[in-house]
Amino acid sequence: MTVYVYSVIAATHPRNLDGLTGVGPDPTALRTVRAGPLYAVVSDAPPELRPKRRDLMAHQAVQERLMADGTVLPLRFGLTAPDDDAVRAALEQRRDEYVQRLTDLEGCAEYHLKAAIDEEVLLREILRESSEARQLNDDIRAGNSSPDLPLALGELVAQEVLARHHALAAGIIEALSSHARQEHISEPTGGDFLNVSFLVGDDHRDVFLTAEKGLISELGAEFDFRLHGPLPAYSFV
Repeated sequence: MTVYVYSVIAATHPRNLDGLTGVGPDPTALRTVRAGPLYAVVSDAPPELRPKRRDLMAHQAVQERLMADGTVLPLRFGLTAPDDDAVRAALEQRRDEYVQRLTDLEGCAEYHLKAAIDEEVLLREILRESSEARQLNDDIRAGNSSPDLPLALGELVAQEVLARHHALAAGIIEALSSHARQEHISEPTGGDFLNVSFLVGDDHRDVFLTAEKGLISELGAEFDFRLHGPLPAYSFV
């Protein structure tokens, strides 16, 4: 029977799984597979598994329940193994790595931050502060017939936007990273200029959240900050 693997925990973890069921249209009860000092939390895997909302929520519910009672190494959605013996072999093979990572993550949670800035505000700022961009814009508005001017202005603005996005992201990460044990930077998507996860210890949680709120206040209403957490430490497993 193929098994679906949710997470890895220490053998000393309470393993309170009552009331939780696994992924799939006909979910089965959760169980554990032990190898020395480690347990893997698993269930029977459905014949076909797709990232439906129901299954994503079931996967996340397991991580949150385990996280409430102790340290957990949350695995990404969709990980399966041929059977319990294969899970046990994987735990034994990576035993030292998993034990060390559980130690490193003890008393920590992940906080995921995305940020965007109002592009109209940013464009006005560029035109105000860049004499070259301002001159190109004035020439275009004055009716200069050169077809190269709009392209030149577009390229200049794109470069300025990218540079300012990078500078803003670096400044925010620097301001918050001193209150975190680690950070994991991902490529921003959509209109965001920042996509970063922080591993924050319980002893620094309040000061981290205070610092994030301070940044929101300092940077102003043209910024859109979205902070999610505490979360299982997916980015740091």
